[in-house]
Amino acid sequence: MTSLWRNLQYVSWLVSDTSKGLAGALFGFAIPLIALIVTNDPAQAGIIGAAGTAVRVTLTLFGGVLADRHRRITLMVLGGSIGVALSAAFTVLALGDALTFSTLLVIDVLLAARSGLFDVAGESALKDIVAPDTMGRAQAANQARDAALQLAGGPIGGALLVAGGWLVGAVMTLCHLVSAVSAATIPRLRGADAAAGPAGPTEGMATGAEPGGDAASSSKPNALREIREGFAWLFSRPDLRGVLLILTIINLGINTVMTTIVYSLQQTGHSPAVIGLISAGMGATMLVGALLATPLVSRIGAGVLMVAGLVALSIGSAATLFVHEPFWIVLVMAIPGLTLAPLNAAMGGYFMVATPSELMGRASSASGVFAMGAMPLAPLIAGFGLTWLGRGGTILLGAGLCAIAALMAVANRGLRSLPAEAGWAEHARQFENARVPSPVR
Repeated sequence: MTSLWRNLQYVSWLVSDTSKGLAGALFGFAIPLIALIVTNDPAQAGIIGAAGTAVRVTLTLFGGVLADRHRRITLMVLGGSIGVALSAAFTVLALGDALTFSTLLVIDVLLAARSGLFDVAGESALKDIVAPDTMGRAQAANQARDAALQLAGGPIGGALLVAGGWLVGAVMTLCHLVSAVSAATIPRLRGADAAAGPAGPTEGMATGAEPGGDAASSSKPNALREIREGFAWLFSRPDLRGVLLILTIINLGINTVMTTIVYSLQQTGHSPAVIGLISAGMGATMLVGALLATPLVSRIGAGVLMVAGLVALSIGSAATLFVHEPFWIVLVMAIPGLTLAPLNAAMGGYFMVATPSELMGRASSASGVFAMGAMPLAPLIAGFGLTWLGRGGTILLGAGLCAIAALMAVANRGLRSLPAEAGWAEHARQFENARVPSPVR
């Protein structure tokens, strides 16, 4: 079996991506609470969250084009450097007591734009660094990392926020700096299990055209055409397109529920540190699930894991209707938390194996639009829903969306048939007649 951890390029990539993820987790935790403290208005906090998410989703499409046109490692370094500058600016604003609705909106939109334009490159670079027979384990490790960030992000963010928003910004600045430096070291390291394909692990971009590509169309870059090509390829794959609408609905539902819980806890007087315990509790259960992800993706079909996870999420979100204290909220979401990491590892791993390297950026961004496309509505629904429907009515709406996504997954035969890790490459080859557009350079 190919070793994952002997691949020093992957280790450096993981450090870079983890540092960036911690910065995002801290800001994602702090910004809604700072907005609520500054405005004392859930609706205004919802507007800030929605604007940032909308910008990120939109620019993710162009980020996918950039990731397929240019060296992905270079884009990772550039994205980290921009993150340093924006985080430092946030720190200065917080130190100067200049955080208002307007300044929070601007900084949130700028950081979201950075994420949309450059994060796809980091995600796509994994295809060039990790071999197909270790992709499931790499995705499981990423899920463990994400769980650890969620476990630590809430308590760390809460503690930093007690000291002041400036400290959140200072730690974010350091995280983005580590991310940029770690990414810059990747080309200098040797990958023990570099993925085969047209893009070498140190190049990080597509370098060859597939047979049947239109040479004329590749001679003149056109971002909108390239974005359409990403969507067209994704929709041409019966093994992938079935999950797109499901991802949209489940992400809107679960984010509506969790944002409503956070807003309602703040409005009822709970401190940021206490609210952070919910994130920590979810992270702890996700971490346990991530430890189980490696054996699960090796033995159980990706489709089965996804269906089980969606059903568990719908049950857990509905159960939050009946609990109001942080401890009980974490408890009822424990089982969904356990299933979330294997679900994501299985689907993310299969997607990486099935997608050609030269199309990785555009396909990832197109998939990301479905995963995040409706998420700007979640803070708006939570903010205005608390005013108009109350906590129970808003959570019920989100839980209903989760239930719809679960039912759609149960009814989707193509989704249910996705195999375990060993069968991913063979299963994906059945659909290789899908046309791969030529890379534009």
